[in-house]
Amino acid sequence: MANTKKNRFFSILVSYGLVAVTYSQGVTGAEESSSDTVTVMESQVGSSITLGGSVVPFRKVTLSAQIPGRVDFIAGSEGDKFSGNQVLVAINDASLLAKRRAALAEFNNTTASIQNARMQYSRELYSPQSKRISGSPGMGMPSMFDQFVTQPMADVMPGNAGGDPWLDRQADLYSQGTQLSQAQGQQIRARAQIEEIDTKIRDARSVAPFPGTILRKLVEVGDTVQPGQALLKYADTTYLQAQIEVPARHVQHMSKGMMIPAKLDVGNNRFDARVAKIFPVADSQRHTVTVKLDLPQGIPAGPGMYVEIMVPDKSSSASSMPLIPISAVMWRGSLPAVFVVTDKDKTQLRMVRLGDQVGNDMVSVLSGLKAGERIKTNPSAGQASGWSSGRIN
Repeated sequence: MANTKKNRFFSILVSYGLVAVTYSQGVTGAEESSSDTVTVMESQVGSSITLGGSVVPFRKVTLSAQIPGRVDFIAGSEGDKFSGNQVLVAINDASLLAKRRAALAEFNNTTASIQNARMQYSRELYSPQSKRISGSPGMGMPSMFDQFVTQPMADVMPGNAGGDPWLDRQADLYSQGTQLSQAQGQQIRARAQIEEIDTKIRDARSVAPFPGTILRKLVEVGDTVQPGQALLKYADTTYLQAQIEVPARHVQHMSKGMMIPAKLDVGNNRFDARVAKIFPVADSQRHTVTVKLDLPQGIPAGPGMYVEIMVPDKSSSASSMPLIPISAVMWRGSLPAVFVVTDKDKTQLRMVRLGDQVGNDMVSVLSGLKAGERIKTNPSAGQASGWSSGRIN
C-alpha cells in the first residue's frame, strides 16, 4: 500500500515536470535480462589495411565499329540481357553488297578465261599450230603443199634458217600455258576480293561474344560511325569481381585462392572474397599491383560499386584488443559510442574508437574501453547516461 502511494506521488511529480525520469526498463518494473550486458573480452587481432576498390564484371568487352557507315539496328538498351551469338549492332552494308556483286562478276569472267586458256593449251598440245609462217598456213592450199613446198621455203628464208620445229612447238605450248596460269591467278585474286568483302560484311554486324548484359549504349540508330568508334559496352554480370590496387610491399602476403574479408558499400554487407588473379607487373608510377578477387554470388552488388578489402598486414605483429558485439555500438552522428555499466549499475555513455570487424558480429576497439568492463549489448534508441540497469522499487 505504501509503495502504491509512493508511485502515485512520483507520477504526479513527473506529470508536472518536477522530476526528470532517466530510467529505462526500470520504469516498467521489469528485471533486466543478464543477456543485455556483456563483459568486454580481449583477443589477439591481426593487423590489416583497408583498400578501396570497384566491383567489375567477370568478362567485359567494348564493341567497336569495324567499317564506316550508318547504324541501322541496335538490339536493346542498358540492362537488356542477351544470349551468345546474337546481333547487337548492325551497320548499313549496301555499298559492300554492291562491291561483292562486282567482284563476283569478275570471278565469273576469270573462270571463263581459264576455260578458254585451257582449251587453247589442249589444242596446241594435240594439234600444233606453227607460227613460223606468217599469214594463213599453206596460203589456202592443202597441208600437203605446206609440208613439201611452203615449209621448206620458210626454212631457207632469211631469219628462219636453221629453225627447229620442235623448239617452236615447245614455245607455243609455253605461251598457252602462261595464259592459262595468268587466268588462274586472276581467278584467285577475284576470289580473295570476294572473301575480303565477305569479312567486311560480317564486321558490319557486332555479335554478342557470350551471354551477358548491355552496360552502356554509346550510339543510336541513324548515327554515322567510323572504324574504331565504340558502339556499346557489354559484360557478363553473372559473376562479379573486386579489383583493387595493392601496395607492392603487401602483395607478397597474398596468394591465389586466399580468402580475405571484404565489405560492400551497400547495406554494410560483409563477406569473404577469394583472390582470383594477381597481376605480375606493378604500376611504375603508383608502385601498386592490380589484384582481382571473386565475390560470392547473391550479394547486392553491381559493376562500378565501391568495395573495401581488408588486406592482411603481416609486417606488423598481432596485438591484443578489446572485442565487443557490433550491436552494442551506438552512433552519435559519425561518432561511435557504447553504454558502459558502472559498479553502481548505472549506464554511462562513452565514445570509442573502433578498429576492424572480426567475423560477422564482433568489432575491435582501439581506444575507449578495456577488458573486464561491462557494456550494454542492445541499448534502446532513447537511452541516455545515468539510466539504471536494475529494477525500480
